Amino acid sequence: LFFNSSAPVVNTEYGKVQGKQVILQEFDRSVNVFLGVPFSKAPLGSLRFAPPQPPESWDYVKSTTTYPPMCAQNPIREEFMAKTFCNLHGTSLKNSEDCLYLNIYTSADLVMVWIHGGGLLVGDASTLEGTYLSAVENVVVVAIQYRLGIFGFYSTGDEHARGNWGYLDQVAALQWVQKNIVNFGGDPNLVTIFGVSAGGVSVSALVLSPLTTNLFHRAISQSGVALMECLFSSNIKSTKIAAFAGCKTATSASMVHCMRQKTEEILNTTQKMVEKCFHYYFFSFQKITFLPAVVNGIFFPKSPRDLLTEKQFNHIPYIVGFNSDEFGWIFPNMTGYPLSGDRLDQETATGLLWSSYPLVVRDLKSQYVRKGLFLDMMGDLIFGIPSVIVARLHRDAPTYMYQFQHRPNFWGDLKPVTIKADHGDEFFLVFGIPLLNEGYPEEEKQLSRTMMKYWANFAQNGNPNSEGLPKWPIYDQNEEYLQIDIAMKTAKKLKDKEVAFWTELLSEKPVGVKREITEL
Repeated sequence: LFFNSSAPVVNTEYGKVQGKQVILQEFDRSVNVFLGVPFSKAPLGSLRFAPPQPPESWDYVKSTTTYPPMCAQNPIREEFMAKTFCNLHGTSLKNSEDCLYLNIYTSADLVMVWIHGGGLLVGDASTLEGTYLSAVENVVVVAIQYRLGIFGFYSTGDEHARGNWGYLDQVAALQWVQKNIVNFGGDPNLVTIFGVSAGGVSVSALVLSPLTTNLFHRAISQSGVALMECLFSSNIKSTKIAAFAGCKTATSASMVHCMRQKTEEILNTTQKMVEKCFHYYFFSFQKITFLPAVVNGIFFPKSPRDLLTEKQFNHIPYIVGFNSDEFGWIFPNMTGYPLSGDRLDQETATGLLWSSYPLVVRDLKSQYVRKGLFLDMMGDLIFGIPSVIVARLHRDAPTYMYQFQHRPNFWGDLKPVTIKADHGDEFFLVFGIPLLNEGYPEEEKQLSRTMMKYWANFAQNGNPNSEGLPKWPIYDQNEEYLQIDIAMKTAKKLKDKEVAFWTELLSEKPVGVKREITEL
């Protein structure tokens, strides 16, 4: 990377911004980079737990050459995420409630908006650089930030704090793109949203929301969709959360007023207390929690399942996919699942199943436990099955499905050799990480180039295919999908038996699974 002394200046609706030009000699390309461009007012004071508002205008040239602060979050978790998921620039990012900024990497007219993952609890727009994807595929990459945890999803369930603030931030960022990206060389009529994990869930949620009509034109959900029912709650815990913050009040209005007076530090501490006390998802030793989105009549007029079933969503081309070992290593380590070597041992797996699914454990044994595949079951429940169902319900519009199966070389011996494609492994290749280092094998570099080309083709045409690439079949009634690996293959009926098994099982028996608060 080399920086050119020629600093680009672009006019936005709110004022001029000055970025920097980055020259990538290995690709003989230059990319204009703008970091920390505001798309909303700082959500402070009365704007905490409120919809985002347009930023104030400025009458000078604003420097946008340094990374913005990440949204308020647990810094220990963010440090783990950054180290695990490749903080390339090695910069220590500040943590602030004033965080509604986006980064822009611009080469040409095609626009791809990246939504980071992190369970709606942690993450930022800067850990992954968009420079290489922009340069190699000649696209405008926009990476956005949104409020997280309590700041992003606290809700009283009424008009005083309806919730889903983080999702509304994403809508605001997309509205900013529509109004301003043309000045950066982007085409507002060719916008693709893509994200991984909670970012994939966000993409799926944005596809379903009536607030996003015409804000984007293609979508890609990587390892996360809005049918993860544990991510949505009708059982609001606002009173308990407010009590943790020292706001024991009688009404929603006074509760929200009190919460708005608390410092950022107090609410960060409150988030940690919530994490210690609300262990809901599958098991009592689950260590990570978050405040879920709510069906509030605004962002979600109905539940995601109802919106999908009733075909009330944006009928745009859609890629949905997940990895072969979603619950392989990252998730068990982050959430405190007791691994024995590289898998759960038989005794532990059986005990976990009895504690969580006492009414269905005999059936589960036949499908999973006899094979010692408890972690595969978790991957199916959280990622695989919801993804397949979403793809099936969306396929009236052009839909493509994949399963990523490659074990990235950079993990070395850190992960057990039995884990192939773990949660989040694919986005390293989508962003061209193997192209940055001579230590990567040539076949992995080529796989990265292929994935970047698929994603860019889809953003351009709503179809990932082009001459010279292995054919990626459309996901129709035949349910063909692409197995992404060094050797590409097509197959049919991804997780078909597992979807049928769980659909029948859960329709027949009430399952004692607590679903109120968890982390993606």
